[in-house]
Amino acid sequence: MTETILTNARLIDPEADTVFTGSLTLCDGIITNISRSTEPVEGGLDCRGKCLAPGIVDIGVKVCEPGERHKESFRSAGRAAAAGGVTTIVTRADTLPSIDTPETLEFATRRAAQDSPVRIAPMAALTKGRAGREMVEIGFLLDAGAVAFSDGDAVCTDTKVLSRAFTYARSLGALVISHPQDPGLSHGAAVTSGKFASLRGLPAVSPMAERMGLDRDIALVEMTGVRYHADQITTRRALPALARAKQNGFDITAGTSIHHLTLNLLDVGEYRTFFKIKPPLRSENDRLAVVEAVAEGLIDTISSMHTPQDEESKRLPFEEAASGAVGLETMLPAAMRLLHAELLTLPQLFRAMSLNPARRLGLPGGRLAPGAPADLVLFDPDAPFVLDRFNLRSKSKNTPFDGQRMQGRVLGTWVGGNRVYDSAA
Repeated sequence: MTETILTNARLIDPEADTVFTGSLTLCDGIITNISRSTEPVEGGLDCRGKCLAPGIVDIGVKVCEPGERHKESFRSAGRAAAAGGVTTIVTRADTLPSIDTPETLEFATRRAAQDSPVRIAPMAALTKGRAGREMVEIGFLLDAGAVAFSDGDAVCTDTKVLSRAFTYARSLGALVISHPQDPGLSHGAAVTSGKFASLRGLPAVSPMAERMGLDRDIALVEMTGVRYHADQITTRRALPALARAKQNGFDITAGTSIHHLTLNLLDVGEYRTFFKIKPPLRSENDRLAVVEAVAEGLIDTISSMHTPQDEESKRLPFEEAASGAVGLETMLPAAMRLLHAELLTLPQLFRAMSLNPARRLGLPGGRLAPGAPADLVLFDPDAPFVLDRFNLRSKSKNTPFDGQRMQGRVLGTWVGGNRVYDSAA
């Protein structure tokens, strides 16, 4: 038995909605005791009053194995996650080829077990090749370890195929994660419609495309009873529909990305392609409405939507550049912007980044409680720094926060009681 005691820490408990100074005892990979004592313990690790919270459970991380390993591998993504306080990465299925068979899923989980210092919980595609024509073998993929099913941003246009997939997923208790967007309206769009898009001459999509996509999905959820999670709600107009669906008792949760909570469409500036993400950045009014929805619990989860793109994919005219931004290492310091702006508290942030994602996926993490896995992040929410993208551990460096002043440094990360990141090392 190996015992570790972390003392003099500000413990962030998202389950109890509390922050208090105390100590945490870890033994054989689990939390065995929580104490409010501030007395030093011989042999204990003094956290010097810094914040200790459940490790982040990040839904929707793209690891580019198989097919595009030059953009991101399980090794590089795992190291980036550890440095960002992410202890579980929930991987997307939009690889080349898609993760749509037990064989490709087993390849990914085997690679992850070999190379990643953090936990991996894989999603599988909902339809074969993410093409929206034929559903995958959901039962076999569940047996192989899939925690959810999603075609990502490849929105299925055939509602008959989608309803069958939802019905089959419902019969097996599987979670479906969908990207609410009307594919016709959003096709070819690079930014959100409005005065800014017109001035820049960029192809744009109305925020209503998200609302329309969500309305369709809610109707299918009502028809089939499937467990459903919307990956990114980013607009004010989609929130009333989400609220009504929850009030009606449907098994629906929703997430948003840290980029949509901390940036807006004006950040695109002079065609800066690192700010081109999917869905596109929204207006400031939308951003604030979504932040408020997280605070109220209407939006359940926050994720990085980590999407690596190489330089060749981004160094193009804005309309032609690939969408996506890396976020594993910047998620926590970006979240601290919301804390320092007094928009969200630390328990609210970690409820959305750790507790709720773990609960929705049926994972044991996300909690500070005896018996919970010792998956933890120690961080200083006030430590200032200027982000240099070339210091990121991800293979791809496409971050919108390059050169920006930020606060919040990860000091240590533990997975199963083992320290996988030490900022002093």
